[in-house]
Amino acid sequence: MVKTKPQLPPMLQVGDVILSTELLTEYFCCDLDRCHGACCVEGDAGAPVTLDEVAEMERVYPDIEADLAPAAREVVARQGMAYVDKTGELVTSIVDGRECIFACCGDGGCTLCASDRAYRQQRTTWDKPISCALYPIRERRFAGGLVGLSYHRWDICQPARQLGRTLRLPIYQFLREPLVRRFGQAWYDELEQTVTELRKHRYL
Repeated sequence: MVKTKPQLPPMLQVGDVILSTELLTEYFCCDLDRCHGACCVEGDAGAPVTLDEVAEMERVYPDIEADLAPAAREVVARQGMAYVDKTGELVTSIVDGRECIFACCGDGGCTLCASDRAYRQQRTTWDKPISCALYPIRERRFAGGLVGLSYHRWDICQPARQLGRTLRLPIYQFLREPLVRRFGQAWYDELEQTVTELRKHRYL
């Protein structure tokens, strides 16, 4: 008798984090040569941020101000680094209702995050909001200290899905660094152990 593959549940819990199993089964790898950093430009609201992250943005702003577009500097002068959007969430300020204030032009016309670029160039000690680093993972906080992680699909990220499939790179592996930054190495190790067990029992 041929054994059928057991069905993977839609959610699983690792520590205090409840995550969609799509993060284990779906593939993703940013392809800036094709998308040109559209996620920093498209949309109708800024990236979710915490008050601590707003303080970090204010701290590094003098080091990256010259990298920003004049319109972005005007927005910062008028309303600051962040605002509360229509859903009541604190998000980064945006220009003309769409483009993040930290968007800047990189090589080949690709849009980059000025804060992240300065960090990689070792001009600052803080890179960018964790919500940006974790994308396409979206985070939601629940009562009792639980955190939920889900996969957000956006049509502009189709090149990333295609490249991810080519490389057979699951979302959780592509985003290993920001996941460790957010939840710690011990948590990520537990996630990998969970994946190993799921494969052992043929869920993956």
